[in-house]
Parts: sequence; C-alpha cells; structure tokens
Amino acid sequence: MPEQQQWTITATEQPPECFIQAVKQYTPASSGLYAAQLLWQRGIKDRQQLTAFINYKVYQPASPFEFGQEMHLAIARLQQAYNTKEKIAIWGDFDADGITATSVLWDGLEQFYAQNTQLVYYIPNRLKESHGLNHQGIDNLAKQGCKLIVTCDTGSTNVEEIIYAKQLGIDVIVTDHHTLPAERPPVAAIINPRYFPKEHQLFNLSGVAVAYKLVEALYQSLPNVAKYPLEDLLDLVAVGLIADLVQLSGDCRYLAQMGIQRLQEDFKQPAAARRRPGVGRLLELCQKSGDRPTDISFGLGPRINAVSRIQGDASFCVELLTSRDIKRCNELAEVTELANARRKSLQKDVQAQVAQKLTQLDLSTTSVIVLEDAQWPAGVLGLVAGQVAQETGRPTILLSTEGAGEQGAGGREQEAGGEITSLSSNSERAERPANANSTQNSALVLARGSARSVNSVDLYQLVKEQAHLLHRFGGHPFAAGLSLLVENIPLFTAAINQQLRQSLGSTTLTPTVQADLTVRVADLGKELFLELKLLEPCGMGNPVPKLLIQNCWFENSWHRNQQDWQGKKVQYIKAEFDIRDDSSRSAFPGLWWGHYKDELPIGRCDCIAELDYNTFKKRYEIRLIAVRSSANSALNTQLSLTPYILDLRNQEHSALSTQHSGLIIEDCPTNWDDLRMWLRRCLAISRSTSGLENQQQLVIAWSKPNHQLPNQIWLTLVGIAKYLSRTNQLVTRGQLLEKIGVSDQTLLVGIKALKYLGFTVQRQDRSLQFTWNPNDSAENLADEAVARFLAAVREEQFQQQYFAEVPLSTIVAIASYDSK
Repeated sequence: MPEQQQWTITATEQPPECFIQAVKQYTPASSGLYAAQLLWQRGIKDRQQLTAFINYKVYQPASPFEFGQEMHLAIARLQQAYNTKEKIAIWGDFDADGITATSVLWDGLEQFYAQNTQLVYYIPNRLKESHGLNHQGIDNLAKQGCKLIVTCDTGSTNVEEIIYAKQLGIDVIVTDHHTLPAERPPVAAIINPRYFPKEHQLFNLSGVAVAYKLVEALYQSLPNVAKYPLEDLLDLVAVGLIADLVQLSGDCRYLAQMGIQRLQEDFKQPAAARRRPGVGRLLELCQKSGDRPTDISFGLGPRINAVSRIQGDASFCVELLTSRDIKRCNELAEVTELANARRKSLQKDVQAQVAQKLTQLDLSTTSVIVLEDAQWPAGVLGLVAGQVAQETGRPTILLSTEGAGEQGAGGREQEAGGEITSLSSNSERAERPANANSTQNSALVLARGSARSVNSVDLYQLVKEQAHLLHRFGGHPFAAGLSLLVENIPLFTAAINQQLRQSLGSTTLTPTVQADLTVRVADLGKELFLELKLLEPCGMGNPVPKLLIQNCWFENSWHRNQQDWQGKKVQYIKAEFDIRDDSSRSAFPGLWWGHYKDELPIGRCDCIAELDYNTFKKRYEIRLIAVRSSANSALNTQLSLTPYILDLRNQEHSALSTQHSGLIIEDCPTNWDDLRMWLRRCLAISRSTSGLENQQQLVIAWSKPNHQLPNQIWLTLVGIAKYLSRTNQLVTRGQLLEKIGVSDQTLLVGIKALKYLGFTVQRQDRSLQFTWNPNDSAENLADEAVARFLAAVREEQFQQQYFAEVPLSTIVAIASYDSK
C-alpha cells in the first residue's frame, strides 16, 4: 500500500492589478485571476513576456543558422549529396521523439532526394540493439551503398561508431539533443542544442525539433526545390516534443503551439483528405481529436512508444506517420493499438507483481527500492518504476534477468525515456562502462533495468557512486538505465540504500503531491478551463495546473475495465464519479485512472485534480490526482510547517535586504545539504512563532553562475600561487575562494594538486603561505591530481547550474520532508 502522502500548495505572490488586467484581455469571459496567479508564479511577469508566451504569432523563432558553422557544414554536405546523387541513410531512434524525428527527415528530405532509392532510414531494434549507432547497422547501410548517415535523436557520443563509418567511406551528420562528447567527434557536422547556453531559445529542442531545424535550413538553402510547405512537418514536431517531455519554452513552445494547430486542422478533414491518415486513425482509436497536448501525452505518445517496448522493431511507425495510403495506415494503426494494449496489460501485470514484492519490504528502513525478477519484460520497467517512485516517494530500481547471459558486452542499456509522468525527461544517454574488467566477457549473467526518482533525490549521482558494482549505466537526475551482474544485486542494494540514508540524515522520504491553486466545485467548468488553457501546451517547467478542492464529496461513482479496439478486456481500471461541495447545487464529473470506485473516500474529503475537456464525451471533467478524507488531511498543518519560499533567482534584486524580510540566500548552493541547512533554520524560526501570519520567509536570491572554463580556473589558481610565492605574500582561504569562484572543498582538491607541482602550503594564523620548488619527478602524479581538480570543478559547476534552475516545487518538497 502507498504511504500516506504529504500535500503542499505552491506559495506565490499576489500579482499586481496591472498584470491581472493584462491577462484578463485573453480571458474576456472570466476574471483572469487564476491564470494570472499561475503565470506570475511561473516567471511570466511583464506584458512582453505574456504576449510572447500566449500568442505564438508574435514570437520570433530562431533561425536554423543560429547553429552556426555546424549547420553550414551540414547543409554543404547535404548539397554535395544532392548534386552527386549520393545515397543517404537516416538513422533514428525507437521512442516517440526518435520516430517523429525520423519521420520529419523522411518527409522533409524527400523533397530533395528520392525515397527508397536515394534516401532510406534505419531504426534500431530496442530489445536487440538499444539506442545509438552500432557496427552491424552501419555494415548494413554500407552494403546498400550509403555514403552519408544523418542521425536524429541520437549519435552525439557514438565516437567509435562514427570512426568506423568513416573507415567504410560513410560520412555522418549528427542531429541530436543528448549529452555532448568531451571533444567534437569526427563528423561532417554535429547539430546539438546542448552547445548553446541554457538560456538560449533553442537549448531545450528535442530530437524531432533539431531534425526540423536541419530541414528548415535546407529549404532556405535550396528554395526552389521543395514542392510541399515546410509547415506540413509541424504536426510531427509537436508530437515528438510533447511526447519527449522536454521543457516547452523558447522555440519548443512555439513549435508545439503551431504543430498542435496543424494536427487539429488535419484531423478535422475527412479521412480521405487527411495529410496524415495514420495519425488520424491513431487519434480515433484513442478517442482524441488532436487539439490538446494531452491527446499526445496520453494518446499518441504512449502508443508510438509501445511498439518498441513490445515488439522491439518500431520501423513501421515511420510509415504509419508519413504514408498517404489510407488502407495501409489503418492496418499499421491497429497493430500499434494492439501493441499499446499489450503494453498496458504487461505494465499492469508487472505493477501487481511489484506491489506484492513491496509488501515484503519495510519501507520505514528502505531509502531506495531495488527489486528484481526473472520474468519481467524490460520494455515496461521504466514505466512501472516511475509509478512506484511517485507512490512511495522513494527512488525505485526495477531489474529483469529475462534473457540474462545473452546480452554480452555490446548491449547498451535502455535509458530513461518514454512516458515519465511528473519526472524530468530529456534523458542524457551518456552511457558509460562502469566496470572495465567485465565488459569483455560475453558469458556474463547480467540483470538489466530502469530507475526512476522523485523530488530532490539525484538518482544519477546515486547510481554513479556504485559504478564499481555495475556493468553499464547512464541517465540523468530523475531517470537512469543500468545493468549489473546478478550476483552483485544484493551488494548494490545495500550500498545504494546506505549511501542515500547518509545523504538524507534525519530526513524522511514521503510521497508528496503539490497543488498550484485552491478552487471550489462552482469554479470548475468552461471559464476556468479556458483560463488555464492559456498556459498550454504544458510540459517540463510549465506543468499542468493542479487544483486543490477542499471539503468535497463524491456521488454516483462506478468503475469498469478498459477495453482495447477489438473488445478484448485489459486489466486497466478507471473509476468515474460526480464531485460536489457546498459552493454549488450542481455536481461536476470526473474520473480516476487506475483505481476502483471503492477507493474513493466516503463522506467529506479533500482532493487534488486537473481540469480537462473530454473531446469524446464533449464535456469538461476533472482528472483525479490524489484524494484523502478531510478528517485525515494534514494539508493545513503541512502548510504551517513549510517555509514560505520566495523565488527571486536570476533577477535584479538591488537593496534586497531592505525590500524583503526573512532569511535571504544569495550564494548558489552546490548540494542539497547546503540548502537544507537554510530550510531547517527557517523552519526552526517558523515553529517558534504562532500563526501563518508570522511564518518565516525564506528568500532564494542567487543568480545563475557565470562560470569560467575549469582549465582557466586551474591556470588562475596556479598563477596566484606563483605570485604569492614570488612576493612572499599571505592570503586567506576566503580571498582564494572569491578569486577563483569554487567551493572550499574543491579548493582543497586544488591545493593538493599544487603540492604535486612543487608548491608547499603552510598555515600562518588564519592565512596561507605558498612556496614553490618545481619538481619534475612527480609529473605523472600531478596530471592525475589536476584531473581530479578539473573533475571537481565540473561537478560543482553542474550542481550550481542545477540549483539555478531547479523548480521551486522541488525545493518546497525538500522543505516538506524536513518539516516532519
């Protein structure tokens, strides 16, 4: 059974009246207050930002040539292929972002190269090959006479495979959005938005959006060749963007807004007149109309992802999305729907088995849930792990030994991706061998699995610390993929639990649900829906608004098994109900996916829900997220124990100490312990006062760090040490920290490295004295020590970038943990 959840509500300032009036211009039928509160709370605080956020027609998208020299190199190589009639292969990926990216290139490049003769595509098999380029696929393309590979949603770190392709006479253009390699690979071009600073409007592009930018550049470079407008690709771009759960800001939001409009326009056409009959048929099968982002995130995205999860080979999905053959598309759509029904069934089975195993765990002493089973299909483990993590509030790792021993050394772990609800996506597929001694043994008995995290727990760092026990791993703070020897699972479980317990200290992990606004049943309906719709499309950094409804009750509840398109029952439950409170005589409909009606509380309760429009039933309804009896609700207590956190990060805040009372943090933290110290201090003050009006305010006011390159920081430190040695001057540790801009712990690593270069560091009272006697004999040791310092700087800078942008909701979640 899931633990009792803790509920919080997002703290926000009341927006000024002028801003509320500006929002009201877009909501003439309502006050605009709710939308204004949400927009203000999410950083939209002036008219110019508001207009660009809501109206894509006034937004100025970036030119594809913002990618600079790399885009010019890519276009030059594509033009060469165009002029010499070379054969080109698109190398895609099997998730929804990769499939749509492949489809965008297949449709877009088809305007310049003949499909199937001059242009082909290749999608790796998820269950046999996993992500990225591989030698076998490259050999296959070489035999077909391909001279150029254009990757999409993959390839950035495939340096070895790129070199191999080059040896076979094949050039590679990489279009991707995942982790960058340490050095530029030997490619014809690499187009990856990770090269931009994080604030750049192109930084968050997903794989499909990067592919679109390449086609856009080719359209501009060869303006008289294409027969179909570039905008015909935007519906596919929207599907990939929303399904991949990237942050929908900048060009991502702009492309998604335009793409959803194209998707809706095409679906309104008669089936025979649709540009994408396969997409239309999929929407019909999942009873969606294509006009809502949720039609993609709950409809199209999971179905496209399901194919590789169940069948491994998802190549036909490109045909499904791009073919104009209605009969063929209907056939492929039905195969896709069957795969999704099978995925749901498998997911439900694994969920039930995991739930049974959870009953044998003492969650009070478990920090990281690690479970394994020989029969679990690897394709659904990430989905189930995400659900368990959310229900328990604990990082969850699910491992399968299905087919163990057959993977050998060449298999690459399945990374985070697919349908991750309420988690950071945009997985970094930076997979690395963890145990070099084990990678060459093809007879290894390996367990493969997926991991998901919640709230503040950095899952990637947890897994990374146990690299010596792993075969391979990769991922990011909220999701990871890994493999390890079956015999290492008990040791790995004990070690990773001990590590997190030490990191958390006295903090207790508890599942947390956060609401954005408090509303009444009388507020629910068309007016509020249209108000909240201003924020769409929602995604990472701009989540679907969560509504708290207090002192309500349920009527007319019932449930049923969901059925697939053939009428075959799938064990996937949905409860439906009417919700009421004292604000209205009318009830309001709602549903609760994955739950029975008997799970609804009897009598008065509080709930957190999302407001939606059901295009199939043509009604407004709520989607229940969490519910609890009013008598058991700890919301008010929770709010009183959670500090009021004012987020002023990355803003101009001169004279801050006079404008805001309370505790003010101006130095960007490098770890959660630094922040916890402030949170506990704030909570201690809050607990010593009475009443919410005396609640202590915590102001987080650090700015995004302007980092120097780690090598430059090292050279600065060496230069300072030489100067101090030459002048015989003393320096305090604080002066050194301010000069080179690193933490005290990283400075100590740097001082150790200086010692290998011949520097002697002595204390004199509270100061340090540097003396230099160069020593060439320790050169190798010095190189290793400098490498450790550079790694420490990079890690610290990564953490500071994280804390500059971590959502306020995550910080509030930490506060709620520490308030217990």
